[in-house]
Amino acid sequence: MRIRQIIPATGIAAIAALTLAACTSGGGDPLSGGDSATADGAIVVGSADFPESQLLATIYAQALDAAGLETSTQLNIGSREVYLPALLDGSITLLPEYTGATLSYLTEGSSDVTGPEEVAAALEEALPDGISMLTPSAAENRDVLAVTQETAEEYDLTTIEDLVPHASELVLGGPPEWETRREGVVGLKDVYGIEFKEFRSLDVGGPLTIAALQNGQVQAADMYSTLPAMADFVALEDNLGLFPSQNIVPIGATEALSDEASEVLDAISAALTTDDLIAMNARLDAEDSIDDVAADWLADNDLD
Repeated sequence: MRIRQIIPATGIAAIAALTLAACTSGGGDPLSGGDSATADGAIVVGSADFPESQLLATIYAQALDAAGLETSTQLNIGSREVYLPALLDGSITLLPEYTGATLSYLTEGSSDVTGPEEVAAALEEALPDGISMLTPSAAENRDVLAVTQETAEEYDLTTIEDLVPHASELVLGGPPEWETRREGVVGLKDVYGIEFKEFRSLDVGGPLTIAALQNGQVQAADMYSTLPAMADFVALEDNLGLFPSQNIVPIGATEALSDEASEVLDAISAALTTDDLIAMNARLDAEDSIDDVAADWLADNDLD
């Protein structure tokens, strides 16, 4: 079992209480009605509110089921600001996560490490008490700042820094939380000195963002390196290192990560590649079901 040791992170419990209060006060809460994560010993696998995260969570759940471990899923919970507090609260016990983004959330953007090994080491130190991470996968999905080919040619853009003299004329799009994240509007200003004309809230690299870029509602947008749609856009080089490494890593309640569960999850991380993510995301774009895509990947890698 390769569970990494952790130390407490200050302030996380307060954030968890506030955020969970917000997410459980209204209707449509994806966590409502679910069993307590620890009440019956089942591993409750959660996910963020975008397809790749839901797919990875489904891969975890199907593999754990195949190994004879009791699991349930709570998919499409929301952004990191919601699902990490849910992990701390015990509503869920396991998540597929992205190393750099999780580190930034836990350190409130104060970490400046960007390489995969350095990010992983810093993340294990930042995890709060009772939460552990397993070995990160080589598979990675980075944030990228994307523009159309036409916009890149019009403003002679190849790097994010090239936007500096033009950003005041341009509209930036991204998920709502990107407006306050360091890997977003805050970091673009702090690291690059870039301030856009306007920020427009869209989805998480999904159809709203893609359409907004294509039709000119926004001229730059937060996208992800494993999205098949990136073949139609230009990813500006992050030449000043705003976006850290974003390797896929299982994170969960320490008590839920038994030797058997850890062995299953480590095998998934070892087999998963970035090319796999791109190919599976393409199938999801073609409206193949998440369950089928997950099952096929597990079978192809002899993990079912």
